[in-house]
Amino acid sequence: MAGNVLLLIADDLGRMLGCYGEKAVDTPHIDALAECGTRFDMAFTSTASCSASRSVIYTGLHTHENGQYGLHHDNHHFMTFEHVETAPLLFNQLGHLTGIVGKVHVGPQPVYPWAVREESATRNIGWVERRAKAFFDRAKQEDRPFFLTVGFVDPHRDMTRGGFGNDEDFDADVGERRYAPEDVTVPSFLPDIEEVRTELSAYYTSIHRLDQGVGRVLAALEYSGLEDETLVCFLSDNGAPFLNSKTTLYDAGVHLPLIMRIPGRRGGIASPNLVSFADVLPTFLDWAGWQGGEGARGGRSVLPILEETGLLPDWQIVFGSHTFHEITNYWPTRFLRTPRYKYHRNVAWKLDFPFSGDLYGSLSWEGIRNRAPVMIGERALKDYVQRPPEELYDLAADPNEVNNLADDPAYAALLVDLRTRMENWQRETDDPWLFRDGVSVRAVSHHLSQGLTLPDRFDIELERSGGTSPKNED
Repeated sequence: MAGNVLLLIADDLGRMLGCYGEKAVDTPHIDALAECGTRFDMAFTSTASCSASRSVIYTGLHTHENGQYGLHHDNHHFMTFEHVETAPLLFNQLGHLTGIVGKVHVGPQPVYPWAVREESATRNIGWVERRAKAFFDRAKQEDRPFFLTVGFVDPHRDMTRGGFGNDEDFDADVGERRYAPEDVTVPSFLPDIEEVRTELSAYYTSIHRLDQGVGRVLAALEYSGLEDETLVCFLSDNGAPFLNSKTTLYDAGVHLPLIMRIPGRRGGIASPNLVSFADVLPTFLDWAGWQGGEGARGGRSVLPILEETGLLPDWQIVFGSHTFHEITNYWPTRFLRTPRYKYHRNVAWKLDFPFSGDLYGSLSWEGIRNRAPVMIGERALKDYVQRPPEELYDLAADPNEVNNLADDPAYAALLVDLRTRMENWQRETDDPWLFRDGVSVRAVSHHLSQGLTLPDRFDIELERSGGTSPKNED
């Protein structure tokens, strides 16, 4: 049964793991997985929003390509296009037994035709373990290769203002690890205040439970006797559920864990190569022996670079695409990341950056906004809410993306280069949010052959019309 795939998805974890340098939280099982496989230190989701990020993982396409523009709630109706080939569809065609246990949060169901669909919002990792074991047993009984996704709910916020599901019902043998607020590490993208520390302490408990869940599922895989034939992939859908992280394209939201363990490959690898979550599905298909071509997928398999410890020339750039979180959180923006620099193109920059409901209602935000001056990490509230059309950061000097260099003459040539690369990528992916003069280039493309000329600027010029002007002149 060669070609098995086990995908483990954490919900809102970010990089708060021991193997990624966070020593204040206990994650021994995930750390052990990294020791046996490849830990990608420069892995990036396309967007820091749950459904959208998962759609990229399952399709190898960015959200403006696959149609999953935001959260998959019934009243929002954000769904993947019907023509898009998804992971469960393709693995069904390969003859695999496909399944998902836990969180799903993508749709519509016919586009994601898992043969076994056990959707649940439970955080009881004992139930998750049992359902995974039953799936492995079925695969063995049917003598079929498998593709199983385990969607953990931890460490997502619960429906309270500062909780992370730690008071829910669990099996008696599920261990609990409580953390004192004074013992947590406050990340640099957040202020060090009481409310943040209190929430982080509860968040750590949820992370520790997630780690136990990963350990239990991996133990079930080993017990099944299928471990030596199974690619195991662990990742988080987006960054931590705090301001300056989740729903933003800053690194705290999109720079994430990605660990792959493949039978027969050398372990303990720390890869510096830049990989995208759009590369995940092509990797799975490569491992499973897919012969159907690349289809419409834009990503590429990482199997050839799995044991590389040096930075390779062809793996030094990734792109990302965000349009919605909740339906009321419209803020289309794109990013480009190299080993050192980050470029943001904020399409609707004249709109205030929106707060998602869970983050606005959090106790940490209440604590932040009731202190003067209001600072979100190193960023003033005004700079968090009101952003310019372009942002450029030197991450070697400014890892928190605070000092915008887009208007610095010393970086003018770099700005033009990254802007051009971004626009080329938007054209290659047929991005509807490539704008000129305030209009989508795709929306007026049929007029271009008839003599329409678009000014070389992002936004419509309100003071005068006609001619051309530099980009971003307002």
